[in-house]
This record gives sequence, structure tokens and C-alpha cells, in this order.
Amino acid sequence: MTTDRRELMPGVYLTAMRTRKFKTSMLSLSLMLPLREKTASQNAILPMVLHRGTARYPDMQQFSAALDQLYGAEVVTAVRKRGEVQCVGFQSVVIEDRYALGEEALLEEIAMLLGDLLLRPATKNGRFYSAYVDGERENLLRRIRAKKNDKRAYARLRLIQEMCRKEAYGVDGLGSEAAASEITGPKLFAHYNKVLSGAKIELIYCGQAPYERVAQAIVAGLQGLPRDREQMVADTELVRQPPDGSPRTVMEELDVSQGRLALGYRTGTALWEESFPALMVLNAALGGTVTSKLFSNVRERLSLCYDIGSTLEKGKGLMVISAGIAPEAYDMAMEEILSQVDAAKRGDFSELELQSARQMLVSALRGTMDSQGRLEDFYLGQIASSCIFGPEELADAIEQVTLEQVVAVAQAVRLDTVYFLKGKGDVQ
Repeated sequence: MTTDRRELMPGVYLTAMRTRKFKTSMLSLSLMLPLREKTASQNAILPMVLHRGTARYPDMQQFSAALDQLYGAEVVTAVRKRGEVQCVGFQSVVIEDRYALGEEALLEEIAMLLGDLLLRPATKNGRFYSAYVDGERENLLRRIRAKKNDKRAYARLRLIQEMCRKEAYGVDGLGSEAAASEITGPKLFAHYNKVLSGAKIELIYCGQAPYERVAQAIVAGLQGLPRDREQMVADTELVRQPPDGSPRTVMEELDVSQGRLALGYRTGTALWEESFPALMVLNAALGGTVTSKLFSNVRERLSLCYDIGSTLEKGKGLMVISAGIAPEAYDMAMEEILSQVDAAKRGDFSELELQSARQMLVSALRGTMDSQGRLEDFYLGQIASSCIFGPEELADAIEQVTLEQVVAVAQAVRLDTVYFLKGKGDVQ
């Protein structure tokens, strides 16, 4: 696989991966927007409204019929949060030309459809259809409200909101219920025009076509793109230490039968830094595998939790330890979790723990090469962090990580916030 990246138009970039591994080609288009409380919900709803219809195909039925003519091609909306960058847009998949009956130029057709969705939406009297906006606003509100249904994800969300309450990262990728409720057709159309002329646009392609063909198809599809505003700046601030000093503890009560504990750490290391592979190994050895310290000790040896693990917020340099516990086990679980983190800082890892961590990470990264969707998502995260290297390069770096490097990054890890979700009336 070869990878090439260039600027096609002012503020418009194409990252193309050429490979013959897949029978389909994938092309995504993402508006890279600064994550802000005031605009997050408007940004999130934009691709949903735009997906309802274009000037050529003004409703979903006609648009779906057009996709059917392209051998069942797919175009879906995508709203993602990568660091403090909100990435909103579309992902498309279509079969490679050589599998079409007449070897039609399907790439050009799908690129034009993406251009239609972004630049030539279905409108009435110079505005979005009010029914489209109203319907997608209700869909967005349902998605925001539904976040409470998954208590593990909800505890993580609330931890991030509390931990980063003074930072853009504390804003949810879908925005807030209050902001979403205020979206109207005229406000959204004005915001759309502002975004269209000022947002950085990233296109990611994975398929068999040469770079120049992909570039020409995209430029043709994006003809008429306005670029008359100063480009919006979307990047991430890395906060290396807890800004408020001592760790904060936040407790919340809901109607739950199982407590959810989440600990947020500042690592001082983010995706674009040279020490990041060592941080990945630290996180995996601490709580990312079935041989990790947290799983082996807190769950298996002491039976203090139902589940436990640690994950990285790669674009922001945070590590989150999450556990499902009985409320009465709160103190003992906290004590043991903190003890295992301290052990990691001392370098108290067995060779099995480190080797399992490296193998798991390398296997996952190399497995990324077998999925167009995972490749696209990987590179989008890299681009949002201004850090362009492939999964193979990262896997190679991880294989070379030493215990000394793991200890060095562990020394910088600092507990920032503890969040505990418990049932009403529970005592911990």
C-alpha cells in the first residue's frame, strides 16, 4: 500500500491510500471544525440535514435510487470527535470499476455525489427544508438523551465533562440537549454557509485508483466551493498536569444497580509526541489486556469489580480507568487501582505483561490494514493531530518500546478527576 497526501484546493486536502487488497473503494469527506459548546450541535446536525437530499436528488428516496444505480453504493453520515477537533461529514463505499458490468467510472460518480451533498443541498427559497431540519433535530436530541442508557459510556462521558470542564474537550461530540433544542432552519443555514467557506476539508481515499484520478474526481465534485473566509483553526491543547492541583472527586446518583467508577489521568503525552508508543504500551499493560495489572489484580485476584480496563484519549493525552463495582467496594477498589498505578510507575511489570501488551497493540494496528473503515478512521485521527504516520510505522515503534521508556512515561501520569456513578440511596 502506498500513501500520498496533498492540498488540492485552498484548505482542501486529500490523503489517498492505493491498494489492491479490497474490491471496493472508500472515500470520506470531513469538515474539520473547532469543538465548541456553542456550535457543536449545529456542526453535528449538518451532515444529517445535508444527507436528506440534494438539488439533483431532493429526497432520500431519490438519493437512494441514485446509489442503487451505482451497484448499491453507500453514503453515510459521520460525526466524530478527535481531540478538540469535531470531524463531521460523509463516508462512501462503492465497488471498484473493474467489477462493474461496463467498467463504469464509479469513483467519479461517487465523488460528484459527495460534492452534491456538501455544496448543492436540497433547499426551498434559499433555505433548508424546514421538515428536514425539524426531523433531524429530533433525531439528534434522541441520540443525546440516549447516552444515559449505556452506563459505562455515560460514566466516561461525565468524567470527561468534569475533568475538562474548562477545556474544549469537555464538550460532547454531539453537543448538548439545550443547544440542539435551539436549532432552527435559518440559524442552521447561516451556520452552514459560514462553515462551508471557512472549514478545513479532509478527504481520505482507500482503493485501487491512482492519486491523480482521485484528485481530479474530487476537484470536479467540489467545483464552486466558496473559500472567501479565513480558515477556521481546529487543533487541540495538551494540558500536561491537572490544572486544579489535587484530584477532584465527583459523585452522581442515578437509578442504577451497579456502580460505575471512572478515574481520569493527565499523561502529559499525546499522539504527536515521540513518547506516545511507550504510553500505548503502558496503558495496555496497565489495563488493556486480560494479563494487565488491573484485570489480574483488581478483578481476578481480589474480585473487587465486575469489569475493569484502561483506555487512552489519544488526541488529548488522557488515560481513563473504568470499572463496574458494587458501591460498598468503592474504597477497596480505589485503593487497589491506585496501588496498581503506583506499581506501574515503579516499573513493576512482568515480562508477560509487557509482551502481551506489545502483541495486542501490534496485532490491532496491523489488523487495521485489513479494513478500509478502520484505515480511514485511523488516518482521520492522525490528521486531526497533525501527525501523519501509518499503522505499520506505529506498530514497528511499539515493538521497540523498552521497560525504561514505559517507566519514563508512567512517571508523568497524574490523577486529575475521580467520577463515581451510584444508585440512589447507595452508600460507599
